[in-house]
Amino acid sequence: MVIDTYRHKGLRRQLAILLKTKGIKDAEVLKAIEKVPRHLFLDNTFIERAYEDIAFPIGAGQTISRPHTVAFQTELLQLKRGEKVMEIGTGCGYQTTILLEMGAKVYTIERQKELYDKTIKFLPSIGYSARFVYGDGYKGLPAYAPFDKIIITAGAPMIPNDLLVQLKVGGRMVIPIGDKVQIMTLMEKKSEKHFEKTEFGEFKFVPLLERKEWGD
Repeated sequence: MVIDTYRHKGLRRQLAILLKTKGIKDAEVLKAIEKVPRHLFLDNTFIERAYEDIAFPIGAGQTISRPHTVAFQTELLQLKRGEKVMEIGTGCGYQTTILLEMGAKVYTIERQKELYDKTIKFLPSIGYSARFVYGDGYKGLPAYAPFDKIIITAGAPMIPNDLLVQLKVGGRMVIPIGDKVQIMTLMEKKSEKHFEKTEFGEFKFVPLLERKEWGD
């Protein structure tokens, strides 16, 4: 079993400093990055490089995002403790854990059964608890709506209307839009029918798939 050592903690401090130099300003985001042991989310092959600012494969054709991407998306949420957040794309659970570390109540959806089964057991084993759902991210979780914040961790060809409906007025949704390369997009819900859209440059994500594209 891999443990969290003083060396790992030192590497996380260095990572937080690096992200600060890359423009991440939110102290709570940086604190969460410094606290969450990213090496525990990776295959043994990649553990030595866990605190570099790069993405790694996690199985099922998915990746764990670069720490800068995780921090950038999280910072755009402007998260406050106790807020209810819907995450589309649980993956290995690293982004989920960053949100939990910041005091959010997280509802997270994963459509890859292999990752869902693994993460629903793994996160509680390292002391983190979220509401895990195996389902279609495009549909969201209407039964638990509305949400204060929504974060999508896979590239979407467009903004799913079902998710906009589930966002509270005053809420923020962060979503990468595009096919091969995505534009990080912030949607702020000003009223039931009015949204303000802001774009923040190019990022690269795996695609967000619908139920009809599932292999199982």
